Amino acid sequence: MSTDPIAHELLHGILRQVSRSFYLTLRVLPAPVRDQMGLSYLFARAADTIADTDLIDRDRRLAYLHRFQAQFRNDAIDWQAVREIQAALVPHQRDSAEGVLLQRLEDCLKIYEGYEAGDRARIRWLMEVLPQGMEMDLTRFPADVPGRPVALSTLEELDRYTYHVAGCVGEFWTRMVCAHSPGMARWNVEEMSALGVRFGKGLQLTNIVKDIARDLHNGRCYMPDELLHEAGLKAHDLLDEASLPAFRPVLDRIIRLAVAHLDAGWAYTLAIPAGEVRQRLACMWPILLAGETLWRVAAAPGLLNPAVNVKAPRSTVYRVMAVTALTAANGTVATAWWNGIRARIA
Repeated sequence: MSTDPIAHELLHGILRQVSRSFYLTLRVLPAPVRDQMGLSYLFARAADTIADTDLIDRDRRLAYLHRFQAQFRNDAIDWQAVREIQAALVPHQRDSAEGVLLQRLEDCLKIYEGYEAGDRARIRWLMEVLPQGMEMDLTRFPADVPGRPVALSTLEELDRYTYHVAGCVGEFWTRMVCAHSPGMARWNVEEMSALGVRFGKGLQLTNIVKDIARDLHNGRCYMPDELLHEAGLKAHDLLDEASLPAFRPVLDRIIRLAVAHLDAGWAYTLAIPAGEVRQRLACMWPILLAGETLWRVAAAPGLLNPAVNVKAPRSTVYRVMAVTALTAANGTVATAWWNGIRARIA
């Protein structure tokens, strides 16, 4: 990471402006990787903002996404290209935080330039792989036509998508902490990266099932057509809330897949040395909260209603954070909680 205290303060100032909630979560991470994770989050969110700026046509968004990716393929930043991306996209941001992020993109890239070669290489890899998921969204779901959602074709395609948008983050995370944390020196990086990939896929599948109604109304169905066909359904049938009973077998299968991936994430978490409390907490929290969300998704009668927001309530979030922190991320206590959630989902 950069040892420049000015760059450190600049980065944390941008993070506070863009996402106060993420910034507070970031502070639980071990200090040696905090800045790299924060900067990587900003780059990933910038790529996502470029892909999601729907006031610009898809072909232009895809072109700008590729131009942004290109900044990580060479040693020299093309500052003119960065300014052109900013000029094209900043005026179209409805969310002030997204606008701030794009405005501060040059600052973020200058911080990146100050990082040591290993950290730049790991961030460069992430920014090559992660935006491919965003590209899939832009090309696989080409039409934002209400009432005509397009589905992924197969489970394999869903697996590939979840790798690019989240699984690769688990791999990146593993390689970054192993490079900077002496407590991880004994880890087999390849084996733990594979578990990290499954960890990320489990979190993404959780997001997919909880957001299914809103995605459908935006023309996107991440439920594979091969599973829908088995249930006698097509993607557009899910726009009708009365389809939920017929859809349940498909939903249950995806939830079971998510839990299996999160189980791998739990094995990953318990492999972290007990003394690495911050690192354990940073893994326990998203898994436990994903489990709480999956339980609510499985039981939600209004899941196909886009006005219904299925998620763990704030009180549950605080309870998860408090209990795991007060017990210093104790594996026995946290595993009992995880097993209880799994039993409820089943």
